[in-house]
Amino acid sequence: MIHPTAIVEPGAQLGENVEIGAYAYISGEAVIGAGTVIHHHACVEGYTIMGENNEVFPFAVIGGKTQDLKHDGGRIGTKIGDRNVFREYVTVHSGTKDGEFTTLGNDNNILAYSHVAHDCIIGNHLVMSSQAAFAGHVVCGDYVNFGWGTGIHQFCRIGDYAMLAACSRITQDVPPYMIVEGTENVSAKMVNMVALQRRGFPAEDIKALRLAHRIIYHQNLNRTQAIEKILEDPELSANPHIQKLVEFYRTSKRGCH
Repeated sequence: MIHPTAIVEPGAQLGENVEIGAYAYISGEAVIGAGTVIHHHACVEGYTIMGENNEVFPFAVIGGKTQDLKHDGGRIGTKIGDRNVFREYVTVHSGTKDGEFTTLGNDNNILAYSHVAHDCIIGNHLVMSSQAAFAGHVVCGDYVNFGWGTGIHQFCRIGDYAMLAACSRITQDVPPYMIVEGTENVSAKMVNMVALQRRGFPAEDIKALRLAHRIIYHQNLNRTQAIEKILEDPELSANPHIQKLVEFYRTSKRGCH
């Protein structure tokens, strides 16, 4: 179902039951999976590979050329999984260097005016509220929730099940399972309990994460001391979620909020 005013360049590959709305534009390098809907005035540009059952709303631009000034030619692209929603005026830009991609997983919901910059690696089940923005090379895990107007500095990592409060200014890594908030003194305020409960986390795992949070943020210990104290507790150190949290802190290159 392609509206007669849409522009679908020769070479574009469209799966079964793809819908292209009025005045939409599809690049000749695009690959669009079955059941995907591209609404009127939306654009899928460049070498963009989209999975099945995605939805691109009016005036969104998916696969636009990187804004990174280091781009010096070559084939760059964007890879997108299944069942993602890109609301009005969302922009997702391609990778920067030849053969590199910006990638998004499955079941992400990116709301109006949000931006995913070049070379980001986004997981699954992201909810990105309006006017939030990833700078380049951000790596984001699964089941992360971004509040309105959140800004993420380039090369930051965002851990699984984290939540970032509205208008937060993120310049360091965000540990998994935590709610992070702030514009100046940004820090993990508490464990993201509601999200973990909704995802079926057992009460004992949530209790362990809350204890780890208290040790890291409320006992006047530096991060190395806090991690050592956590690992000295046999019950905490045996918990797989605590192990994941500790590993995130240990492997952070930018430091963690």
